[in-house]
Amino acid sequence: MKTEITLKNINKLAIPALISGVAEPILSLTDTAIIGNVDFNAAESLAAVGIVGTFISMLIWVLGQTRSAISSIVSQHVGANKLDHVKNLPAQAIFIITSISILIIVTTLPFSSEIFKLYNASGTILNYSIEYYNIRVFGFPFTLFTIAIFGTFRGLQSTYYPMIIAIIGTIINIVLDFAFVYGIEGIINPMHIKGAAYASVIAQIVMAICSAYYLLKKTDISLRVTFPLNPEIKTFIVMILNLFVRTLALNATLYFATRFATSYGTEYIAAYTIAINLWFLGAFIIDGYASAGNILSGKLLGEKNYKKLVELSNFLIKCGLGVGIILTLLGLIAYNFIGPIFTKDPKVLEQFYNVFWIVLAMQPLCALAFIFDGMFKGMGKMKFLRNLLLLSTGLVFIPLLFLLDSFDLKLYAVFIALTVWIIARGFPLIIKFRQLFLSLSQKT
Repeated sequence: MKTEITLKNINKLAIPALISGVAEPILSLTDTAIIGNVDFNAAESLAAVGIVGTFISMLIWVLGQTRSAISSIVSQHVGANKLDHVKNLPAQAIFIITSISILIIVTTLPFSSEIFKLYNASGTILNYSIEYYNIRVFGFPFTLFTIAIFGTFRGLQSTYYPMIIAIIGTIINIVLDFAFVYGIEGIINPMHIKGAAYASVIAQIVMAICSAYYLLKKTDISLRVTFPLNPEIKTFIVMILNLFVRTLALNATLYFATRFATSYGTEYIAAYTIAINLWFLGAFIIDGYASAGNILSGKLLGEKNYKKLVELSNFLIKCGLGVGIILTLLGLIAYNFIGPIFTKDPKVLEQFYNVFWIVLAMQPLCALAFIFDGMFKGMGKMKFLRNLLLLSTGLVFIPLLFLLDSFDLKLYAVFIALTVWIIARGFPLIIKFRQLFLSLSQKT
């Protein structure tokens, strides 16, 4: 099937992917907004949600890379017209990754206190972190199951059904958040931070059920695990291992950012929680176009259509920059209204507004980094992505964060270091892509 690089075709993939992609940050922002406005210990509760959210995001991002690996393999086989060769791969991949997730639950639950002490949590914040995590973690296998099915749909060049599933999950989470955290008089007693955790887990279970339903009803892909293992499972595992190491580097960045923010005091980690979740929201909005790049680049590489591949990259640069600039402008327009949505604490708001402008300024830079990140994943270039993130984290972010912190810049240090880290991630991808495919595109 001929692939036309037009705004209409890109948006067919990007907009549903954008909507489904923002589900996770919306879930986190819902927890943040609702918990940040409870009647007692709001700042401590908000801090706990931020700390646990960082750790759970780490787990999801480490093992959730199945989405990119499955999408890459399936889309390349679609492009080469060999889909039948990998029809049993998704079920095998899902079985492997969900088994690992259960092992992680068993090994982390007894040590939740020690884990969050590593983030400098103590006292009330530590107690809330443990309460929240000990419930939230049970949604982990269901999240990974859903992510893997989303990857299968992406490989099949579809983002519509993941969008429907994500909308269902988000609505359920928001409704249950209000009901469980604040309670319903005469029906449900207020559960505070535990209520937010229960709401998230129930939403994740529902999304997993919906994912299985749509995959079985709308595609020829089975969820029955068969043997022997698909020959492409080796490629899948190598991709996962490269992405695993890469994601460890990514989460080292978030770990140090969260740890430093926590060490500055309650109002700083609460402000950081709001700012980083808004940053995640922007990242996932941009990820809609990164997803289009991920889906189409794998298919075009499978077709060996290098001219269209370069055309796709040039088009997505324009889309990404446009979306990034729009996000920045929208943030500036709503600047004074955003903070009070999440907290009324004046100390927290002061620290939030000290750095929120940096979050907004980063958006166009994030767009370039995330779009090319998506394209490299779609093409299966996981080794290069791994090495680049290891270098940008180990040689750029961490040293710069320690340097800026030595000047007592507090949250400025964290977000300036994140900005430079994004630049170090993005521009080398553009250069490498052009080195790989510009000459090839001129020969076809």
